[in-house]
Amino acid sequence: MAPPLHVALVAIPEASISTLHGLYDVLQGFGLAGEVMAALPVEPPFRVEIVSTDGQPLTLVSGLSTPVHRDLSGDLPDLIVVPSIVLGKAGWQIGRYPELVQWLRAAHERGAILCSACSGVFLLAETGLLSGQDVTMHWMYSAEFVRRFADVVVHPDKALVVGGDRQQFVTSGAATSWHDLILYLIARKVGRTAAQAIANVFALKWHQDGLGPYIVFNGQIDHTDAAIAEAQRWLNQNYAQADPVADAMGRSGLTERTFMRRFREATKHTPLGYVQLLRVEDAKRRLERTDASIETIGWQVGYEDGAFFRRLFKRITGVTPGHYRRHFGLPPLPRAESKSPS
Repeated sequence: MAPPLHVALVAIPEASISTLHGLYDVLQGFGLAGEVMAALPVEPPFRVEIVSTDGQPLTLVSGLSTPVHRDLSGDLPDLIVVPSIVLGKAGWQIGRYPELVQWLRAAHERGAILCSACSGVFLLAETGLLSGQDVTMHWMYSAEFVRRFADVVVHPDKALVVGGDRQQFVTSGAATSWHDLILYLIARKVGRTAAQAIANVFALKWHQDGLGPYIVFNGQIDHTDAAIAEAQRWLNQNYAQADPVADAMGRSGLTERTFMRRFREATKHTPLGYVQLLRVEDAKRRLERTDASIETIGWQVGYEDGAFFRRLFKRITGVTPGHYRRHFGLPPLPRAESKSPS
């Protein structure tokens, strides 16, 4: 029988305890789960350790502490996971963990698989090994990541991205898409049947529709073009009008060609594409919180043609409006069932 895969989970102060300990609990849970699930191996297939630069317990960003099994010395692991991290207002500080960066490079050279959950990809990217690679991460941090690591291609709409000539880079997207990461690793090491068995035991799920439905578009104004910023502010309030692009362009005082060019340069979207994103974002909230028909919601956000609205919604989010409502609509609060007096 093959020896267990040596897995190291990286602990740094910015790490999310829920992801770090969630990964640990699932990988370590094979022993207990194997007692009730025949599809799982008798012997645990993973040997899991939490590591840090000095091997000492850490207080994480939430204020809770985590034990640490060892420092960076000793045998290099077969697989390393950098968990989700929480970035403060200053963002990711490049160069803060040089020992970890060197350790990750050494492990990669030895043949290790390098993984990240969500924003943990910031640390992986510092190694330089992700240059030219495709990755995913939380959509909320993707703009900052691109500014710092422009040579890495980011797909925040994907739940899981595997890259490298030997599939040695594995990144998962926002928040609980670490479920996809852990199930993928189990399927790759132990088999798909075992991955499904673990999913059943821990109630984990694959995000098979991707993360597009979760991405929130808010039309951030973080550029220096004052005329386009003013047009954005107007569009953010008036996108449901019949022809908001023409109105915004007229208000700007710019020629059509200049307005189109500067809008795209400033926002990375065409004016029409920007309006469509605003309208679909409004539609998502209405699908979540109201019982209005899909045709009514399409009309409310600016589309008289219900079929066109449905096609546009699916193109932007990856799912139909009906699918979105079923998965993201607010459910009724559970209530205790009334019992007849005996």
